[in-house]
Amino acid sequence: MTSLDRITSEPDKFGGRPCIRGLRIRVVDVLDLLAAGLSHAEILAELPDLELEDIKAAIAFASKRVDHPVISA
Repeated sequence: MTSLDRITSEPDKFGGRPCIRGLRIRVVDVLDLLAAGLSHAEILAELPDLELEDIKAAIAFASKRVDHPVISA
């Protein structure tokens, strides 16, 4: 399983929003916890179904989503 394979999107879960491994844990939830200053260990304690690789996958997913070409006139 590659890092981005851990990110799933299913229409019947959170309206198709990206989740971790089909769990009901959204990528944005993990990113919000990181943004709030929680360490990886604290996030894993808060969400025991997560694995360290899931946190890394959420970060990689976000990085790919915001890296888009800018077209200027």
